[in-house]
Amino acid sequence: MSSNSTSLPDYSLAPEQVPLVGSLTLDDGERERLKSRIADTLQSRGMALVAHYYVDGDIQDLAEQTGGCVSDSLEMARFGRDHQASNLVVAGVRFMGETAKILSPEKRVFMPTLEAECSLDLGCPPDAFAQFTAEHPDRTVVVYANTSARVKALADWVVTSSCALDIVSSLKARGEKILWAPDKHLGAYIQKQTQADMLLWSGACVVHEEFKSKALDDLRKVYPDAGVLVHPESPASVIQGADVVGSTKAIVDAAQRMPNDTFIVATDRGIFHKLRQQNPGKTFIEAPTAGDGATCRSCAHCPWMAMNELRALDRVLHDDAYMASCEILVDPELGLRAKQPLDRMLAFQAG
Repeated sequence: MSSNSTSLPDYSLAPEQVPLVGSLTLDDGERERLKSRIADTLQSRGMALVAHYYVDGDIQDLAEQTGGCVSDSLEMARFGRDHQASNLVVAGVRFMGETAKILSPEKRVFMPTLEAECSLDLGCPPDAFAQFTAEHPDRTVVVYANTSARVKALADWVVTSSCALDIVSSLKARGEKILWAPDKHLGAYIQKQTQADMLLWSGACVVHEEFKSKALDDLRKVYPDAGVLVHPESPASVIQGADVVGSTKAIVDAAQRMPNDTFIVATDRGIFHKLRQQNPGKTFIEAPTAGDGATCRSCAHCPWMAMNELRALDRVLHDDAYMASCEILVDPELGLRAKQPLDRMLAFQAG
């Protein structure tokens, strides 16, 4: 059974809240010079670069070449915690840097820019969420990783898209009622799959919310043999048309496993770098964000993820004042409270 709050406002971001980020234009010589300098500095300082699948392909390559990692947010959290480096550089969005700091408070954590936010994080203001949880004390609070440290500190569980179904299924089996935040589409998908009693916060990802089911159906007619891979932050009508629904890692794995030569992919286009690397003989097509009612605020690429670019990464490694301004700091007491639901998630996955 699903429950809904009649008084809860819609926390999806308005168009004017989404930044416009221009494309990085560097000639090949400058790109290679920056990549070489960044790699040398990371290795000489013993720093680990942890990158998300959605960031610039050059940064993904640098992470792997220098002993860091490219992954989804769950593996980023694990990797940063377990790596021996005392300094981490997290290329992604702010909640990912915060998560790394929460799990490794003794380490210093930097980002190419702290302006790299997340629409789901911004769409779950801590004070409003604290009031919401206080109004429903009988519910187990489950929050998506795409939230601030303050919101995580209010939660019983933190989940990522790769483990949310299993954790909610486990909670339902124990008879628990759930308060879920912030992504309404992912929450609705999990509720449908598990039939858990879930009260949903009303946030959405600006990238995934723009995929259009009618345009996707039309594209499938053009490519009838294509496999359709969809992230569960997408609207229900888009999920309904998928062959595989899953996290970024699940999408990467499915593209390798499935026999199709062509795939239509409904998630941030940053993932295409890894998909093409691992599947050089296959074709990957962006799921449509155009069509009836389209606004294309993101056009399948998160504007905050796009802020992670080579010049910013180079600057954070070589400009001491800028580096200091890009350090992730989390109040130690708050960090301890936020760490509890994160540790619970990691222990569940390890079990």
